[in-house]
Amino acid sequence: MRRRIVTSLLVGAAVLAGSELHAQQAAAPSLDAIPEKMPFATPYGAPITAERAGALIQEAVAEATKKGWPMNIAVVDSGANLVAFLRMDGAQLASIPIAEHKARTAAKFRRPTRAFEDAVQKFDFKYILSLDDAIASRGGIPLIEGGKIIGAIGCSGGTGSQDEAICTVGAAVVNK
Repeated sequence: MRRRIVTSLLVGAAVLAGSELHAQQAAAPSLDAIPEKMPFATPYGAPITAERAGALIQEAVAEATKKGWPMNIAVVDSGANLVAFLRMDGAQLASIPIAEHKARTAAKFRRPTRAFEDAVQKFDFKYILSLDDAIASRGGIPLIEGGKIIGAIGCSGGTGSQDEAICTVGAAVVNK
């Protein structure tokens, strides 16, 4: 009987400790904090050319093909205007405007769309969902050359992590 009580206490303590570890997450940043410097202040540069946008898409397509993930891939310029788009055979139709939206958001807001997803998912900042032209789904990455944003790439068709992985390969053509 005594052994059973001790075992129960040990199991209970382990469950409690485990739940405390699970509950510990990064603290949400204060919305009242005033930063010294403007965050996400990378300046806009000259727009990406159609030729370079096509090269990004080809790199992304090669990676998506290798993995067997049909994707929609969009590249926008520094003004968030569509420069190039490719829908791989079999990519879902609903993801066409999503890929474009991710690219536009990354360019306009000067940050990866994962920042919006994290704000909503990790910190419960629901106000993000009310921002015009924002999308809280990873898979949009700004293209930065010479310290300036020349455009952005957006991918959609898989899970958020698949979209982001393919975009990262395409963006690596510029983001070195």
